[in-house]
Amino acid sequence: MSFDRTLDESALFRICFVCTGNICRSPMAEVVFRDLIRKSGYVGAITVMSAGTGDWHVGEHSDARTIAALEAHGYDGSLHRAKQFDPNWFENLDLVVVFDRSQERILRAWATSEQDRGKVQMLLSFDSEQAAQVDVPDPYYSDAAMFDNVLGMIERSSLALFRQIEPGIRRGTP
Repeated sequence: MSFDRTLDESALFRICFVCTGNICRSPMAEVVFRDLIRKSGYVGAITVMSAGTGDWHVGEHSDARTIAALEAHGYDGSLHRAKQFDPNWFENLDLVVVFDRSQERILRAWATSEQDRGKVQMLLSFDSEQAAQVDVPDPYYSDAAMFDNVLGMIERSSLALFRQIEPGIRRGTP
């Protein structure tokens, strides 16, 4: 599997958001982070993609509730197609952001070096106000309100992550 249009290897900083099935949390984060990149003028400097630890949704759109929550907040998540994370991607990524401890364990187990294990970070760890919660809940078995709640968590943490990356990008060094 290739990165298709989702990873510009020439970018200064490359991020992959990884959840379980790549139809709820990680596509939300990808869309939110792409919007931050676009609005800040860093298209081409930071590239972002998303994937899942499992393969059961590969090729599918995001969950309809994900798309609806994104649309309600002014984002377009309609183009997303789920894919599974490939451990060979580690070498081309600077950061692999996960949403819960289960994904963290899986990705760190798939990493073949300490350097790659160190790339795996929990999303909420970037936001001091949410870090104590540790996990972003999976809204899949819940209602539309939970999707909105999760999107809010992702927006806040993504902005905190972006603010940590942005000074290095501005200087031209990741």
